[in-house]
Amino acid sequence: MTPEVNGAVEEVRQAFPAATVTVVEDADGGAIITVDPLFIGDQYVTPETWIKFHITFQYPVSDVYPHFVRPDLARKDGRPLGEGMSVGSFQGEPAVQISRKSNKLNPSTDTAALKLVKVLEWLRSR
Repeated sequence: MTPEVNGAVEEVRQAFPAATVTVVEDADGGAIITVDPLFIGDQYVTPETWIKFHITFQYPVSDVYPHFVRPDLARKDGRPLGEGMSVGSFQGEPAVQISRKSNKLNPSTDTAALKLVKVLEWLRSR
């Protein structure tokens, strides 16, 4: 991992101390991160999930996007998950993709940990 990616992983660990953060290095200096469990809201059939994402070797100048959650994500009220979410896969495993791109990325402030916080807030507000 590049020093920047390694620092991002440590920031995620510090931001989510109650979760297990699993890291798999990629061949280019980046890493695949899994954070589990995370509370996403009582509006979902299962209110906790893992979240996975890829921090590429270009970090921090590249966005940490997209994020992925459990493939069986469903709302209690039976409504569709809605915009920004689609069924797919990540690293060969079924997952729901969360598309929350940072259109005005500021590499000095928009960290991987902050992005995960924003994705969680967005999921909880759905």
